[in-house]
Amino acid sequence: MSVEKINTLVVGAGQAGVAMSEHLSKSDVPHLVLERNRIAERWRSERWDSLAANGPAWHDRFPGMEFPDTDPDAFVSKEDVADYFVAYADMISAPIRTGVDVEKVQRLVGRPGFRVETSEGVIEAANVVAATGAFQHPVMPSIVPSDARLMQIHSSAYRNPDQLPKGAVLVVGSGSSGVQIADELVRAGRTVYLSVGPHDRPPRAYRERDFCWWLGVLGKWDAQAPAPDTEHVTIAVSGARGGQTIDFRRLAAQGMKLVGRTELYKDGVMNFAPDLGRNIARGDANYMSLLDEADAYVARNGLDLPEEPNARKIEPDPQCVTDPILDLNLAKAGVTSIIWATGFSFDYSWLKVDVFGEKGKPKHQRGVSSEPGIYFLGLPWQSRRGSSFIWGVWHDAKHLADHISTQRKYLTYHVSAKRQTQAA
Repeated sequence: MSVEKINTLVVGAGQAGVAMSEHLSKSDVPHLVLERNRIAERWRSERWDSLAANGPAWHDRFPGMEFPDTDPDAFVSKEDVADYFVAYADMISAPIRTGVDVEKVQRLVGRPGFRVETSEGVIEAANVVAATGAFQHPVMPSIVPSDARLMQIHSSAYRNPDQLPKGAVLVVGSGSSGVQIADELVRAGRTVYLSVGPHDRPPRAYRERDFCWWLGVLGKWDAQAPAPDTEHVTIAVSGARGGQTIDFRRLAAQGMKLVGRTELYKDGVMNFAPDLGRNIARGDANYMSLLDEADAYVARNGLDLPEEPNARKIEPDPQCVTDPILDLNLAKAGVTSIIWATGFSFDYSWLKVDVFGEKGKPKHQRGVSSEPGIYFLGLPWQSRRGSSFIWGVWHDAKHLADHISTQRKYLTYHVSAKRQTQAA
């Protein structure tokens, strides 16, 4: 059986794989991108119907192409984001093969490179870039048994309110996904309980500038490591309906029932931690700190941006915060479904090389792994805070392509030196 050979194999054709292909092409590195489904598949089939990007169009894109026929300040729909990456891949003539599953990657014995087993045959590559990111396997805590009379789905499987059985809904998770889904369900007339854990709550916009702009000018996108105890803190931000600041008190005023962290389920009763007030106060502190930094930046640089005193108004705590629900009999409350907006874990089971450390996390420096020739792309905090965002992954891909190109030049030097010796 013939074996295909390529210098660099990129696994995954989402935003990371497309960005990687662009930079490898610019560096004249022969490469191939394999994707088990379609380009940017997760944007299409693992997101709810009404999802919009959490950043404005001018920000959440690659430098080489704008979103067509789109207001730069608009929040693009999930389908338009997927179409964008398809168009971008076409624009750069990315060598992408779809419908090909990578099953196993192993280092070759006695010679450099890797043997890659795919659903369409074997490929040998000098380098392999795992561009599948860190959001591969939905995490659903085993709190509620599967035989409970409840529909339980992960947020990645949620599509719209009509998908759920009639009745109230418990949404677990107060990050962007959980909040947006809970809000949509309330607007659809559902009774919704939202389990709120620790979170950051930035303003959507302040003083006529979007949150993404403020993070940029304040240098926060370039932070190279999270502050202590903040690596896994969720961020409550939304691009839905033109973009709005998440305000849990406002959501409660609209009828949403807020509860603390989900802790325990027993005999049909869900128990919540008595931390709702503390979690909301923490989000408020994060919100106010960014306003303070923004005001200081405006004053320091003499910018003509209008003041926004109303942004600092905090409404009184609703009853669900002052008198929190700690125990909820789900049947009596009419809860028939639970949506777990509890994040993802990675899955590199196909990568059979020694590049993983504690808890199976990749061992790497800015995506360059501890195993020569293996690279990672799309990881949170890969090089900076912005690494797992669209524009951030583009910059990280450039770093990896430069590294691969440099190593390739070293190897080319040794080959040419050997030929010169033989010719002499």
